[in-house]
Amino acid sequence: MQPLPPDLGSWGGKGVFGDNPHSDITRDAQVNPHLAQLQPYPFEKLRALFGGVTPSPQHQEIKLSIGEPQHATPAFIIDALANSLAGLANYPTTQGIPALRQAIAGWCQRRYDLALNPETEILPVNGSREALFAFAQTVIDPHRGPHSQQPPLVVSPNPFYQIYEGAAYLAGAEPRFLNNLPENGFAFEYSQLSEAEWARVQLFYVCSPGNPTGKVLSLEDWKTLFALSDKHGFIIASDECYSEIYFDEAHPPIGALQAAQLLGRTNERLVMFSSLSKRSNLPGMRSGFVAGDAAILKKFLLYRTYHGCAMAPPVQMASVAAWNDEAHVLDNRNQYREKFAACTPLIAEVLGTSMPDASFYLWARTPIADTDFARGLLEHYNVVVLPGSFLARESGGINPGANFVRIALVASLAECLEATARIRQFAQQL
Repeated sequence: MQPLPPDLGSWGGKGVFGDNPHSDITRDAQVNPHLAQLQPYPFEKLRALFGGVTPSPQHQEIKLSIGEPQHATPAFIIDALANSLAGLANYPTTQGIPALRQAIAGWCQRRYDLALNPETEILPVNGSREALFAFAQTVIDPHRGPHSQQPPLVVSPNPFYQIYEGAAYLAGAEPRFLNNLPENGFAFEYSQLSEAEWARVQLFYVCSPGNPTGKVLSLEDWKTLFALSDKHGFIIASDECYSEIYFDEAHPPIGALQAAQLLGRTNERLVMFSSLSKRSNLPGMRSGFVAGDAAILKKFLLYRTYHGCAMAPPVQMASVAAWNDEAHVLDNRNQYREKFAACTPLIAEVLGTSMPDASFYLWARTPIADTDFARGLLEHYNVVVLPGSFLARESGGINPGANFVRIALVASLAECLEATARIRQFAQQL
């Protein structure tokens, strides 16, 4: 077997092999017992799946499995980082410098028409991944409510970003998954939970645009979810890290705080998470923010102060430059738009897929088991895709990711077209 390339085993935010050290947790080990509930990360499963497979030596490898932007990092952001290296001599504050919070507030104003207070309603974080995980540790109270004899529930879409599940378990909660199925346009079906279960919900993770489905919640979708939050008192955490990868410049995806404002609501029990990784091709810089309910963010700031996760000063200055510029983001979208326009129709002819609402993934139905499809595609054509079943859990008797693969159009246009041709050849042989 040819070894997988080193970069597939590196940590890098959403969508690489990750440093999730899933190891056997013995009964004798003096560690948090919730660690034993963590499944191997999807890319750890992918490594195991590819064991014994020799990729086709006749084809150059093309990776479409990793949700890692491969477009060039803008030079002006690199320059801003390099010109601020003297800041390494100072401890950063967890709240971040005023210039960064003001830059984020300015972007929220331009993007969503939001007037957020940079002192109380915005908190810079080291990428949305660490914030999404840490947030659950802050807001989950296992002893609250009439059902305190049972663990609280954390709800998320299914398929989903695995951090949601891990965050739930490590906070002492129990995850619940709402299947997002193609026959329902990948929308939430809230009837999947009973009234007794809804009464135990403390946190609801939303991913819009969705990973991997690309589904964007409409204003009506948000209205329904807000009503459930009002009824049951749970917090909504809106993961919007793909919000700037969309195809219609006249209709950018609606955000959670924007939806609340349009519906005449406050930001009570509502926070959004965003990041520079996809927007600005900066997955390695680890920079994003959380915005919304000031009371919740005050507690989250306290948690993160003790957690010791302040953003390095040079990264903060580079982030200011990134949030203040939109030209590079438009160029980024144009590159994705070109790739999706060229590749989607060709893949759709052999696999069940269509243009997503937003994001840079195709969620494609396979004619055989998703794991067999991924193995065969690697063996015969040296293209790496991610089996959908690795991104989901069985719920309601089904795994909604089964017989799907996630195809990330993050490589160059030429590579994506070459990979598309190989996928077509492979699918036509099945």
